[in-house]
Amino acid sequence: MIPLNLPPIEVRTKIENGKQKIWDQLRCRYVALTPEEWVRQHFTSYLIREKGYSPTLMANEVSITLNGMSRRCDTVLYTKSLTPRMIIEYKRPDVKITQRVFSQICRYNLVMHVDYLIVSNGLEHYCCQMNYDNHSYIFLNEIPMYSELIETS
Repeated sequence: MIPLNLPPIEVRTKIENGKQKIWDQLRCRYVALTPEEWVRQHFTSYLIREKGYSPTLMANEVSITLNGMSRRCDTVLYTKSLTPRMIIEYKRPDVKITQRVFSQICRYNLVMHVDYLIVSNGLEHYCCQMNYDNHSYIFLNEIPMYSELIETS
């Protein structure tokens, strides 16, 4: 896998039935090692180690129903009262972050109604904060520390 624009992590991998798997610390199991999963594992580790996010308040592959169809949010961060606070969408490093990617996460947010949206391909990361009063959002210069999220919840 290629190096990302994220701090390196220690990875636990194994081969199972001829396929490489990586340990997912949030799901507490091995999952298929795909380029997108490589980004997810690095990004969740970054949030936990560098930004102080609590792994007990994060979940990967969260199922939602959107327009009668089952979809999955890549990662969701919850408040201590288990209200969704942030959705994170990952793409492979070779996928450009475009309006289409943002439209996908915005559709998920129609169901989740969170305060923060993040999109990352491991090389570029974008974070925006929703303003429901003004029906708008602003892009943040950096991903907030977990302590900042608690202060504004």
